Amino acid sequence: MKKRVLSVRFIKLAVIAVFVLTLAIFSGKLFPESKVQGQGGSFLPAPNNVSATDNQYHDKVGVYWDAVRGANLYRIFRNTTNSTTGATDVGTTQANYFFDTAATVGQNYFYWVKSENGATVSNFSQSEQGTRANGMPADGIFLDLQPPSAPAGNQITAAKAYLGKTLFWDEQLSSTKTVSCGTCHQAGASGSDPRTNSTTVNPGFDNTFNTADDIFGSLGVPQNNQNGTYVFNPAFGFNLQVTDRKSPSYLNAAYAPNGIFWDGRASDTFRDPLTSAIILPSGASLESQVLGPPLSAAEMAHGGRDWTQVAQRVAASKPLALAMKVPNSLGTWINGRTYPQLFEEAFGTSDVTPTRIAMAIATHERTLFSDQTPLDKAVTQITPMTKQEEFGSELFLAVSCAVCHGGALLSDNSFHNIGVRPQNEDAGRFAVTGLEADRAKFKTPNLRNIEFRAPYMHNGRFATLEEVVEFYNRGGDHSAPNIDTALIRPLGMTADQKAALVAFMKRPLNDNRVTSELSPFDRPRLFTQTSRVPFVSGTGIAGTGGNVPQAVAIEPPYIGNPSFTVAVSRGLGGANAVLAIHDTDPGTSSIPATGSFARVSLTLSGTGAGNGNGSVSLNTLANNPQFVGRTFYGRWYVTDPGAIGGFSVSGLIKFTVFTQNSNLSKTFVDFDGDRKTDISIFRPNGANGGEWWFNKSESGGNAAFQFGAATDKIVPADYTGDGKTDVATFDRTMVYYAFGRQFVLRFPVRRKRRYSGCRRF
Repeated sequence: MKKRVLSVRFIKLAVIAVFVLTLAIFSGKLFPESKVQGQGGSFLPAPNNVSATDNQYHDKVGVYWDAVRGANLYRIFRNTTNSTTGATDVGTTQANYFFDTAATVGQNYFYWVKSENGATVSNFSQSEQGTRANGMPADGIFLDLQPPSAPAGNQITAAKAYLGKTLFWDEQLSSTKTVSCGTCHQAGASGSDPRTNSTTVNPGFDNTFNTADDIFGSLGVPQNNQNGTYVFNPAFGFNLQVTDRKSPSYLNAAYAPNGIFWDGRASDTFRDPLTSAIILPSGASLESQVLGPPLSAAEMAHGGRDWTQVAQRVAASKPLALAMKVPNSLGTWINGRTYPQLFEEAFGTSDVTPTRIAMAIATHERTLFSDQTPLDKAVTQITPMTKQEEFGSELFLAVSCAVCHGGALLSDNSFHNIGVRPQNEDAGRFAVTGLEADRAKFKTPNLRNIEFRAPYMHNGRFATLEEVVEFYNRGGDHSAPNIDTALIRPLGMTADQKAALVAFMKRPLNDNRVTSELSPFDRPRLFTQTSRVPFVSGTGIAGTGGNVPQAVAIEPPYIGNPSFTVAVSRGLGGANAVLAIHDTDPGTSSIPATGSFARVSLTLSGTGAGNGNGSVSLNTLANNPQFVGRTFYGRWYVTDPGAIGGFSVSGLIKFTVFTQNSNLSKTFVDFDGDRKTDISIFRPNGANGGEWWFNKSESGGNAAFQFGAATDKIVPADYTGDGKTDVATFDRTMVYYAFGRQFVLRFPVRRKRRYSGCRRF
């Protein structure tokens, strides 16, 4: 009897072991080489989401696709019929876009792309149609925009651009994990900061709020220390600091030949931030620009931060761990890998260095050129503008706007003082060159997608384009010796003329891919744009002078966060303060003796009523997975003889603990790769196996695959790592077949009940 019991137990354990082993193998956890990754293996997926332009360009057809993990080259083919037989090889590129300049005008082409890595070549991608428009080369002040160039030492590759995009949107690059490059630069706001408004105020030159020199800038980080605690800032307290200039657009920044930023301080020569060795001798303003914000104590950094610390933070972080709704193309490429693994694909080795971070982000930015505007089609005589827009373009020339805003970029990339503010309030270009003639001069912004970049000017002074036109119409507001009065002068335009000028700067200059945030301008949703951000509500209890302690909690409460900082201000200076965080509201009737999440006390800095402040950096979340999904509530309690009951109380802090995002590519029953589930059926065909028929949601057409034997099991999954479901079978010899690739498992099949957890089709 005992032997029989042991035998049953053994069988049960064996069944469990086989099940676990199967999952491990096919998830790639046990034998990663069994799951094709497209890097170093014998299979490379074809590119996904191929698209081509239809009558967009007069001189080419643009072809675009998602980057393929493990590919370092892409080969483009075309044919006049939808057949790869006889298709012409039209060129290769390391980027994930290609411009076919040899296409014949008006001819409808079918395009395919293959991915390569030196050892393996993929199958053809799905076909996509494209046509070169019937137009003429632009010949005038306004030109159609051509792709930007890249420095010889940092050419564009798809892997490097995708790594740069990942870094650009990762809030973990900031010391508080709340600010990414993309926080202040979003395509939907024409590459600037959509948060900039009348409430994001820097006190300006006089350091006093609500005066004429206030600046409308971007929200950064609270002033903070390396240990995670906050420093009470005289202007902003523990609140987010506001930059002293409005964020310029990062779109089309690749065309700047002589320095980026409003004052052009990003050098054209890129140097290693650790050694100062020259990495790129010219054409590298983008790389140099990247080095600034991560070390800025107002924008992203703690005091004294250096690039070694930034690189260490990146190397230890899970890519885009705090973001949500990561674009499918980017999530598929990341596919759960670490930053060192991503750097290895982009640069050849896994070293995460400051130089590589800058080069990757710069590469991403070079892929963001908005060359599909109505103006581009109008100047090449493909599609005309409206009469009002055309009238506005003529006025644009007549009143000399095009002197500074001409060419394809609608910018001369130079620096001018146009009289927006008194000359002494901001040194501008003078701070870089030291030349008195450059005082208060600022870089001419490009006007592509300008409609959605409000507020305008380097200080965010004007809320609308109509206000900008009115400013120029009156000849500016301030005088200075270096203002060109031949350009900045009263214009005397009528209401109709001003309206036409504004009309020209709106629709004709908008690339819809930008405003709709479509690829390559798509992006993840940031942590700070979600409900996962802690928030404070309620009024609390006032202390001496009627001051209610103000609680501050902005950082991500995720498992693994070694520093979750909570601060308090407006308490009684020098008083004892207690932070209690619990599963329920700790209440206001007494100072809690415990807290299920945390209870800490400190002595507030400052003196007098309302001047007390302090912060604590909690490591409670560093390794406490039991907190996942739990909501916590916290308050500050400040000992204060002037308060009712002897202590004042802050408002209620509330947050829910979450886990970092995995960013693994999700697999649906999706055969055509459009991220929609396809309807399918399996038709048995006796001893000859069967056919899997499915309806393609992409086109509505049908397709079928015939394979296997009648006894095979149907096993849909993504074996090739391309984000599409593969048609596969599993037979009783323990062999998996997925599009011809065999996956062999070495364990016996004893009883049919081993498959009781599976459902037959």
